[in-house]
Amino acid sequence: MKRGFVTPIVLVIILGAIMVVWFSLSKSVPPEASDVGDKAPNFELENIDGATTSLSDYEGQVVVLNFFTTWCPPCIEETEELEMYEQAYGDESPLLIISREESVDTVSAFRDEHQTTSPYLLDSDNSVSQQYSVTGQPETFVIDKEGVIREHHIGPITAEELAAMVAVYQ
Repeated sequence: MKRGFVTPIVLVIILGAIMVVWFSLSKSVPPEASDVGDKAPNFELENIDGATTSLSDYEGQVVVLNFFTTWCPPCIEETEELEMYEQAYGDESPLLIISREESVDTVSAFRDEHQTTSPYLLDSDNSVSQQYSVTGQPETFVIDKEGVIREHHIGPITAEELAAMVAVYQ
């Protein structure tokens, strides 16, 4: 009698475990997440000066997106490199630095302290980061003139590395 009762319980437990795994995997990456080879999702974000910037403002240009936070040591480490890139190439291939879930005051203080000139955009709810499948910081994307994501670099990047990646798509 015990044997007949145990089998259904074991089946229910196994089925439940399968369902939990399936649901967790299906929720781990938003369906709209993009990466290399995909059309770059357009976005509209406020910059630290209060103006709105969208990716579509740069249509027809190679654009660099850099996702960062002010408290991240590798992000701080690459700040000078990004500024060197901005000064040398920013006019022809704009660099947009996207802050993940930080206040305008925090990002403004960071920009002032590091004397950078790139546009800083505020992804206050992390929605743009999710669209680009960003899991950490810094992460850098190169988007070609047709709006396709061509490069996704995880970790700090140098001005020289970034310029070389961008040059391929000019």
